[in-house]
Amino acid sequence: MIPDFLPAQETGLLVATGAGWVLQQGAQVVGGWPWQGLQAVQLLTGSPLWVQFAVLLVLKDLLEWCVHRLLHRVPWLWQFHKLHHSIAELDWIGNMRFHWMEIVVYKSLTYLPLVVLGIDGQVVLWLAIFSTLIGHLNHSNLKIGWGPLGYLINSPRMHVWHHDVVLHGKSGQNFAIIFSLWDWLFGSAYLPEDEQQPARLGFSEIESFPRGLLGRLLYPFWK
Repeated sequence: MIPDFLPAQETGLLVATGAGWVLQQGAQVVGGWPWQGLQAVQLLTGSPLWVQFAVLLVLKDLLEWCVHRLLHRVPWLWQFHKLHHSIAELDWIGNMRFHWMEIVVYKSLTYLPLVVLGIDGQVVLWLAIFSTLIGHLNHSNLKIGWGPLGYLINSPRMHVWHHDVVLHGKSGQNFAIIFSLWDWLFGSAYLPEDEQQPARLGFSEIESFPRGLLGRLLYPFWK
């Protein structure tokens, strides 16, 4: 049994402080790696900001689709991702429910393109805001689809099926963050026409998943 002996508020503060320290130390280590010399490439430096935004949007979204799929396919990564899938009913704040380890995984695998491309800081900021808003929208409890555009852009109606307790593919379905195109191209899309949403959200062993914050954060390591 996983211990869960701290109130949520104190635990949240402890985890936030600890995670921040770990990420800071990790950034210093990574900063000394040999591939940091790739900063000299700077492929998009000097390009119009809208070009940088478009390139980064597509490339970063494809990389995050790949990472998201790995979170479902690799058993030890799935233990961390379970926290996000413990949502019983979608709402926009559910977009922010994830294990801090996911930050390490996502940022580690999406940082290299930023280094090579030489993306302007303004572009990174605006894309971060845009991606967050899209994530909030897709996790909202809205039955919204985009018609034919749904083959290109993710929607709340499509993303809710990603949280279905039933797996409609080998390791799940609808891994898209912004562009659903990746799911349609690589055969992981699932969007039934005769049903609006799943009967139940979550994952098969959710009954044994800890209810307290500390227990949920320790679960992947304890498991």
